[in-house]
Amino acid sequence: MALALIENLQREDLNPIEEARAYQRLSESEGMTQAEIARLVDKSRSHVANFQRLLSLPADVVRLVEKGDLSMGHARALIGCEDAEDIAGQAVSAQMSVRDVEKLVRKKMRGETAPAPRRAARPARDPAQDADIVAVQDHLEEFLGLPVKIQSDEDPRSGTVTIKYATLDQLDLVCQRLTGGAI
Repeated sequence: MALALIENLQREDLNPIEEARAYQRLSESEGMTQAEIARLVDKSRSHVANFQRLLSLPADVVRLVEKGDLSMGHARALIGCEDAEDIAGQAVSAQMSVRDVEKLVRKKMRGETAPAPRRAARPARDPAQDADIVAVQDHLEEFLGLPVKIQSDEDPRSGTVTIKYATLDQLDLVCQRLTGGAI
């Protein structure tokens, strides 16, 4: 069975859900860990984990990925989001980019209901905070898709970066983005 699954994984025309299901079957039927599967198929552990996480999405979203209406990037942005089905529907009907879906998910996680401006409104900042720090904070929020707070210490050359996540999947995505996928 494992050999047949591996041969199936080596096909180039698998959609992300088929690949995810094959990894899941190897895990369940052969008792293999993500790291073992990754070595077997010559992929990274995070690659295997990302695909397996797709199977945690609601069935309607999984079907959209299977049909090719949603990309892997769109689907990954929806993992752990309570409104995944609604956002997926909006993404398909409005032909949203992955970045737009990430922004919408971030907005929903923050509890925003009004249409979001181009740049999300932020709480008032300390006027003494350096504009460069604010720019870095904004850039990190865009890059990670999560709320980020940078607080300078009394010595402005040091400080603390805080990244707010709501699920372990989001934490894993933060780690992957910060390490370039090598996690």
